Amino acid sequence: MAATAEAALAAARDVGRRLVANVEKVVHGKHDEVALVVAAFAASGHVLLEDVPGTAKTVLARALAASIEGGTVQRIQGTPDLQPTDATGLAVFDPRSREFEFRAGPLFANVILVDEINRAMPRTQSALLEAMAERQVTVDGTTRPLPDPFLLLATENPIDLEGTFPLPEAQLDRFAIRTALGYPDADQEVRILLEQRQGHPLDDLRAAVTIEETRTLRSAVGDVYVDDLLLRWIVDLVRATREIEGVLLGASVRGSLALQRIAAARALLDGRDYVSPEDVSALFLPVLGHRLRLDPTAFADAGVASREELLERIRTASLERAPAPPADAAALAATAAGGAR
Repeated sequence: MAATAEAALAAARDVGRRLVANVEKVVHGKHDEVALVVAAFAASGHVLLEDVPGTAKTVLARALAASIEGGTVQRIQGTPDLQPTDATGLAVFDPRSREFEFRAGPLFANVILVDEINRAMPRTQSALLEAMAERQVTVDGTTRPLPDPFLLLATENPIDLEGTFPLPEAQLDRFAIRTALGYPDADQEVRILLEQRQGHPLDDLRAAVTIEETRTLRSAVGDVYVDDLLLRWIVDLVRATREIEGVLLGASVRGSLALQRIAAARALLDGRDYVSPEDVSALFLPVLGHRLRLDPTAFADAGVASREELLERIRTASLERAPAPPADAAALAATAAGGAR
């Protein structure tokens, strides 16, 4: 690899690591989860946090936005009476100018937290779908671009399902990853209590990167080397989910694209300029799990009590159907490709 390309990747890696470290100043004991969210952000993807209340989901979104100099964050509370224009904005008639003036909604920010997205009506969920897929919104026939960078973090409560509207497969497929933060351990929880005795540490959090640096980070993900062997393996893994017993609907091509891109972002944050089989294997469930429509009878047939247990079995079965290439193959190929460049 040319020296200039190496320097560019090193600079982008530093941006990602500064983002992770800064968020961890207020989100304690969740390094892997924070790094996964930053990897999704670097890969220009969106995040679905499926977790119980009080696990720092809002804090994570606000910390990520606060870590970006000039970054903005907005929160949208999902409720059955939430209208699409409550998120996108609307055109309001100004009697003085006798013209309609567009007033932007909360979607016009860099980081959006949609709390309890499954409590919003399907019509409102569809309005969010355009923002996620196209990074734009259309109001009264006029299309307006959203800020760059743009990241949507949505939450779901997996316990309380009364009065909810489950996300359709098309919308779930737009989320790059699904993950959970979970409760902190006892020591970290004590640390949280101590830090918040006289205020919240978010109030003192300072930006760690600039908007332009985040664009550099996102651009660099495309320069991480992915060997043809790994590309074939990613496709074989995703195709395997369409053939596993107990899966009614397997992952789409969008799943293949997300798996490749977030694996590249993970490798970049880990200090490598190439993707390894371990990157792909570790991301199987966060990237593909929510894209699979499971057969309700499969839980009893497999003797499992939770979706997570069944997904882990599907992951194992998929890896058996599509074995990983040799662990050192990607590194050797990347070295050869770098020399050629």
